[in-house]
Amino acid sequence: MVRTPGFHPGNRGSIPRRGTKKINMANHKSALKRIKQSETRRLQNKYKHKTARNAVRDLKSTSDKKEATKLLPKVTAMLDKLTKTNIIHKNKAANIKSKITKHVNALIASKKK
Repeated sequence: MVRTPGFHPGNRGSIPRRGTKKINMANHKSALKRIKQSETRRLQNKYKHKTARNAVRDLKSTSDKKEATKLLPKVTAMLDKLTKTNIIHKNKAANIKSKITKHVNALIASKKK
């Protein structure tokens, strides 16, 4: 029988075991605390990012100029907060803000005619 390096017959590969909880490799209290903190921050960042993406999507799908002009400052504030906490890059936020501002201005221009 030929064995490949790194192979062990007891390894399950990518098949997860049932009923086992996450095991972390931390040996110190501070490391355990750090793991908890990073997990809660990851979930908060994920929530904030998804909320902002949904707000941008809602603004882009809006065809009413009053509603769009009311939503625009809220969405730009959300993007600025994401940039401040390094969840998204500042250039990405600037690009998104530029696109949604163009969208809102186009709505205003089309409604005046």
